[in-house]
Amino acid sequence: MEHIISTPTVKAPAERFTGDVYLDTVESPTAPARLGAALVRFTPGARTHWHRHVHGQTLRITDGEGLVVTRDGSAVRVTAGQTVKCPPGEEHWHGGTATTLMAHLAMVVGDADGDGTTWLEPVSDEEFAQALRDTEGSAT
Repeated sequence: MEHIISTPTVKAPAERFTGDVYLDTVESPTAPARLGAALVRFTPGARTHWHRHVHGQTLRITDGEGLVVTRDGSAVRVTAGQTVKCPPGEEHWHGGTATTLMAHLAMVVGDADGDGTTWLEPVSDEEFAQALRDTEGSAT
């Protein structure tokens, strides 16, 4: 058994996130299991950049209200207790709404080279606004 008392909260890097986002690492991907998990907290308006995962990603919303959006324009508004699964290779982004924070556990299975994430360009303000309009009134 390994009992980890705490890990430091770090500000997420600006080259992968827009706005103020904070990360607490739960598990780093290491052989043989290669599970990576982090508690990610998004302030209102904050979001990831577009990205994809070689083995997909599971998001378990723990607090607040947020958005998960795919490159094809599918968008869902999520709240605490909900789970979203993004399949391998699907380009997507996630974050808080314009007025609410959102926190989630992000879980990925990495590969031999790390967590298997490919980071892409930032989500534009127009893409963010469109996702808000597309999901208005659809929480829970």
